[in-house]
Amino acid sequence: MITGTPAPTANGGATQEKGGGLIEEMPEAAGASAIPGVPRGRHLRQTGMFGIFRLAVLINGLALAIIIGFLLMNGWKAITWSFLTEAPTHSMTRGGILPCIVGTFLLSFGSMIVAFPWGVASAIYLHEYARPGPALRIIRLGISNLAGVPSVVFGLFGLAFFVTWCKMGVSVLSGSLTLGALILPVIIGTSEEALRSVPQTYREASLALGATKWQTIYRVVLPAALPGMLTGSILGISRAAGETAAIMFTAAVFFSKNLPKSIFDSVMALPYHVYVLATAGTDIEKTRPLQYGTALVLIALVFGMNLLAIVYRARLQSRH
Repeated sequence: MITGTPAPTANGGATQEKGGGLIEEMPEAAGASAIPGVPRGRHLRQTGMFGIFRLAVLINGLALAIIIGFLLMNGWKAITWSFLTEAPTHSMTRGGILPCIVGTFLLSFGSMIVAFPWGVASAIYLHEYARPGPALRIIRLGISNLAGVPSVVFGLFGLAFFVTWCKMGVSVLSGSLTLGALILPVIIGTSEEALRSVPQTYREASLALGATKWQTIYRVVLPAALPGMLTGSILGISRAAGETAAIMFTAAVFFSKNLPKSIFDSVMALPYHVYVLATAGTDIEKTRPLQYGTALVLIALVFGMNLLAIVYRARLQSRH
């Protein structure tokens, strides 16, 4: 057995005892990085990229904090109980925004009722049943391009098809269908990615036990992919709740003191109400606090709906 202090090696390293033998350490070469086995240049590039990522997160967080802080400074005085529970009065220079809150809620969840089942069904077909080939690539390319179409184009489509041709009029139904078409590409894309993330072994094990393809998808694949699909619904709700151009032709009206009684009634909506107060109000300067207060309520409403979806997604993830 060898005892004593570690002996230096020829290349500047050292040996140490372990288990009765000698183990040579890595050479202390000039310019070696702090991470063993990683060249110094690669380590510096990695550190630099991580710094850029941290800076991007910091900039995004700072921008969000500035926007919310600006809205709070200018709009917190408008947030009262009557502001949240009453209809606009005095040419919308006083009163509240209750019809706008109800209208935004109905349009957002109506669009999800329309888009989520169709988006998931489309993703299942594209990923589980469709044969790879030029036709499938063209369909996916069309879906990707559809996600980049401006919302005003969807609004004009909804006006021409749902409002005029289908004779639904300016209503909650027309607006929900238009917003559903708007967020459909996002839900298809995220749902297909969620299906792709389910291990293939899940499908193979289910089929090996005698389950049919549909039983495998319904009982094995969909429960595992549902948390990822809900991510698409969260993005969809956020976009649908904040859209103005898509609903100004199909669902929203300038003023209405009554709440909708059916899906064929028109509604007020928070984003369109902010637009009206800021551009076409009877006294724009007088309604400035109402504009900021309405924007705050819109952010809070979107945050609340997203929070519900996130909590539900977390519970599903804990089960699987």
